[in-house]
Amino acid sequence: MTDLPDWMRPPRAEGWFAEDLDSLPEAPRHTELIDGALVFVMSPQRWWHGEIVTDLTLALRAQAPEGFKVGREMTIRLDARNRPEPDLVVTTAPYDPDCTWFAPEDVQLVVEVVSPESAHRDRTVKLCKYAEAGIRHYWCIEDEDSVPAVHVYELDQPTGSYAPAGIFRHTLRRSLPFEINLDLDKLAPGQSG
Repeated sequence: MTDLPDWMRPPRAEGWFAEDLDSLPEAPRHTELIDGALVFVMSPQRWWHGEIVTDLTLALRAQAPEGFKVGREMTIRLDARNRPEPDLVVTTAPYDPDCTWFAPEDVQLVVEVVSPESAHRDRTVKLCKYAEAGIRHYWCIEDEDSVPAVHVYELDQPTGSYAPAGIFRHTLRRSLPFEINLDLDKLAPGQSG
């Protein structure tokens, strides 16, 4: 058994904090902080996942009104011990080229594309954490025989938890966080050409 590299050892007895992620240049590219623990995405990314994220990013950017920005692979500092990295974020934060994370109040929509290794986190852990942080809209995209099914959630303010707002296949039309009209079949790799 080999020793852990020094950078993998928590800097304090309480573990990791959100600001620690910015001082870990040796960490794998997609490192998240969940409940004070580092989570590394070490499995190879599926082509389907990458294509859905790329195509959805481009489609939402084309429809986003002034003041909304669509980005990917940026963390959200939910609190001192949680800084997940969703697949896609829609934010109203002003552009800052040195930004490494978004505040929850600036995030209008979070999208997770479910992979086998992230399924539990995307469907349960992140669903609760994003709601607790007050993020109003959450989409969880599932692979149904290589066709995307988008599970849409809206924050219920009185309970502070997400309420299902529908499962969309083939077409997704939403008026929040802005007018969105998507042909989901065109997001599926091999479907658009």
